[in-house]
Amino acid sequence: MPEDLSPRHRQAVVDAAVTELVIANRILAREDVIDDFGHVSIRNPLDPARYFIARSRSPEVVTRDDIMEFDLDGNQLGNDPRRPYAERHIHGAIYRMRPDVNAVTHHHARPVLPFTICAVPLRPAFHMAAVIGKRIDVWDSQDEFGDTNMLVDSLEMGLSLARTLGPNPVVLMRGHGAVCAAGNLKAVVMISIALRDNAALVQASMQLGKVSYLTDGEIERASAMLLGPMPLARAWDYWVARAGYAGL
Repeated sequence: MPEDLSPRHRQAVVDAAVTELVIANRILAREDVIDDFGHVSIRNPLDPARYFIARSRSPEVVTRDDIMEFDLDGNQLGNDPRRPYAERHIHGAIYRMRPDVNAVTHHHARPVLPFTICAVPLRPAFHMAAVIGKRIDVWDSQDEFGDTNMLVDSLEMGLSLARTLGPNPVVLMRGHGAVCAAGNLKAVVMISIALRDNAALVQASMQLGKVSYLTDGEIERASAMLLGPMPLARAWDYWVARAGYAGL
């Protein structure tokens, strides 16, 4: 983003990012990906050392007024006295370690949870799920932190989770949920929805017999196609309409 933009243009860029973030909250709630305790964030398009995320509020009712800004250490910028998400450190840590990532979700989509507690690896089984990637590891807070309240409520824990995520788009959290990361907000929404759908499909298919998964080559090629501008725009329009914002 050019640094010589006029103040008016810079504000317009930020306003557009915040609007898209609010809509992403509503979409992920509508699609039963993020429940009352999940969250989604976006890196500040004008300052990569900052990110936007809502205050501690259920995503289904997030508005523009709920959006806060944080630095990558999880410090709130400004004098907003409202309570932030305790697990905001998930987002800041990933933005710190992954300069290619500009949007992050954390959710507890129910079809995904069995794969966080069973020794059954999760892998793309249909082409729309190629975006979840070839490798999905499971982060276990017990390994480094022992018994906790199961929340990633410190930067140290967030960095540990980010290390397990590595260069991948998805990481699971034992007995907790999942984190998805992508280069933009539309892409991370697609990845989050596909993760839920793929987990449900694999569970249903396992009742019938051995599951046939996509090959590494199929995952790479299908993912590159699906995360392109046209598929993302088409899918985003669909999700926006389902969330009640058709024609926006």
